[in-house]
Amino acid sequence: MRRFCLLVATLLMIGAAPALAVGNGSTYIAHLEGDNEIPAVDSQGRGQVILEVERGGEAISYKLIASNIDDVVQAHIHLGGPDVNGPVVAFLFGPVTGVDNNGVLSRGTITASDLVGPLAGASLDDLLAEMKSGDAYVNVHTIANPGGEIRGQIR
Repeated sequence: MRRFCLLVATLLMIGAAPALAVGNGSTYIAHLEGDNEIPAVDSQGRGQVILEVERGGEAISYKLIASNIDDVVQAHIHLGGPDVNGPVVAFLFGPVTGVDNNGVLSRGTITASDLVGPLAGASLDDLLAEMKSGDAYVNVHTIANPGGEIRGQIR
């Protein structure tokens, strides 16, 4: 019985290790809504971003979903805590002249060469460190709210 328990514990540790390691298949999510904007925005828009760190940590694939939102012009990852408006560090969508959206707004891959602003020239590990610490967020900008209509911290 002791061997069986040791075997099960070992298998669980081996199986769980890749999911916990940054740069080795980690997933980050942000839930976006107007109340999270600084200042808060009265919006029916909602969204979600799913960021998956590809094996090896050389890229982050993303899917940005937004609903009940009109005239979207762009979306970004920004640096900043929940109460801070910070600089853009990666583009997720746009810029465009404005599209109505109710579903997948964009999907793609971010690599170190896509980083801009204070992370331009940095490694993807620098962005991952900000995401892991809770100091990165996503927001979706619209014509009516150019500073951002819906926002969510990356967790």
